[in-house]
Amino acid sequence: MNPTPLDEHAGAHLDAIRQSYDTVAADYARFVKDPGALDPVSRAVLSAFAELVASSGLGSTADVGCGPGKVTAYLTGLGVPAFGVDLSPRMIELARAAHPDLRFDVGSMTALAAGDGELGGVLAFYSTHHLPPAELPQAYEEFHRALAPGGHLLLVTRVGEEEHQRRTYGYGDDGDPAPFDSYRLPADRIAELLERTGFAITAQTLQTPEEGAKRPVVSFLVRKPAVDDTAP
Repeated sequence: MNPTPLDEHAGAHLDAIRQSYDTVAADYARFVKDPGALDPVSRAVLSAFAELVASSGLGSTADVGCGPGKVTAYLTGLGVPAFGVDLSPRMIELARAAHPDLRFDVGSMTALAAGDGELGGVLAFYSTHHLPPAELPQAYEEFHRALAPGGHLLLVTRVGEEEHQRRTYGYGDDGDPAPFDSYRLPADRIAELLERTGFAITAQTLQTPEEGAKRPVVSFLVRKPAVDDTAP
């Protein structure tokens, strides 16, 4: 299906996302790569984020849109106290079964079960593209609220030119099909929204599409300014 212009009135659709990922959860868990098998740049970005969060000592990290928990477990292996959050109860079931020593919660990135300033890190690894652009500020504001001053966010997503794509597909050759909406924004617009929320962008990478993919990938390492950042 060809991308269409973004619909500013897309509306709330969290139930549809939940239902789709419940449908494909088992196939997704088998099909999606372990983080250790990702390309060198992706691994390097995750490692940099882990080092920043671990060295800050500001609290645990929420992996929002964690799916079956592979990246949550990878962060833990890098020394980061991390827990996973996902809309899909089935994904959370699989994550708990695969990693019984880690915490996984059913929840939404737009309403995190964390107090103000409680988290040292937030990871959004290929998870925010399901939100219509009008809902992104709410998610970014929630990340900002939950992060401690000086805390870090890593946002990784594919980018495009103001596109809304609706596809029905499964994972793997025999995967159960399910509908998904994806929204691709230009990198500079994402940066603008992050900065408008109050984040400071500390690093940004742009990767050309890998084989079989059509959209480049952007990674933003951003920081919630600490109180003393604004001191004279």
